[in-house]
Amino acid sequence: MKLLVTGGTGFFGRALIRSWLKDESAGLKIPEVTIVTRSPSIFLERYPELCSNSWLTLHKSDLLEPESLPADCAFTHILHAATESTFGPQMQALQRYDDIVTGTRNILDYAVKNNVRRVLLTSSGGVYGPQPDGLQKIPESYLGIPDPLDPMSAYSIGKRAAEHLCSLYNDRFGLESTIARCFTFVGEDLPLKAHFAIGNFVYDALNNDCINVTGNGNPVRSYMHQSDLARWLLYILKKGIAGRAYNVGSDEGITISGLAHLVRDILSPGKAVVFEHRATSFQGRNIYVPDISLAKSELNLDVRISLKDSIAQFAT
Repeated sequence: MKLLVTGGTGFFGRALIRSWLKDESAGLKIPEVTIVTRSPSIFLERYPELCSNSWLTLHKSDLLEPESLPADCAFTHILHAATESTFGPQMQALQRYDDIVTGTRNILDYAVKNNVRRVLLTSSGGVYGPQPDGLQKIPESYLGIPDPLDPMSAYSIGKRAAEHLCSLYNDRFGLESTIARCFTFVGEDLPLKAHFAIGNFVYDALNNDCINVTGNGNPVRSYMHQSDLARWLLYILKKGIAGRAYNVGSDEGITISGLAHLVRDILSPGKAVVFEHRATSFQGRNIYVPDISLAKSELNLDVRISLKDSIAQFAT
């Protein structure tokens, strides 16, 4: 496999590189990987331990400038994971939508032009819109959508449009594209001071006097470890049925309150868990948990690392 990865310097990309490093240590064959990034020098400076590999090339490129993509590289596969999730909420809604849709269109055009056989788009569980309270696990067949009239839906609507582009390119050009609808994750590369609840809880447990929970703690989430994420993405890229979407995440739900207490019990027993704005009604998703039975039955994928073990790694 000769693989082009977009978004390879973000959380997903670092998860993939660490997975390949483990495979290499185990004597397994590693694909020839090229990661496109706006700033290879910054990535090299921040993560030198991830870059000194003969099978890895960093190529300076901007997906919004398709002429900057690698030329004449004969890639067999593309894993398109370039979406700003950590700092994306700080972007203007229109810019966020344009980045997702235009970047995906450019990658699909590049795949067709360069005869790339297979493409994986990392999408989001957000494409389903709010998960109904009575639906404990959301399947790929659920046809709910985000509110298209709400600018805050730019990320989710953009991902939905990107998925549709993949379908159109499958139909028009016979491109074998698959879709990974990704939910919520944890691991050593997760930012601990961003808008990710579990990252904030871990940071508080390790550094602050108490663990702060914004809201009433009732929303339900689930968490897949980044090594499972990497394994699933690569398998879906290679073996997923073209034109099909697969949920990627853990199907073991936990309330935000339960998560805060679990992080406390594992990393800082006895530390207080403090709830802020208890009386404030929650305005986001009450439930965000995937049904992963399709990936389990069709691709024989499984979740190998428990949430408890995922959290415990932060203590080492």
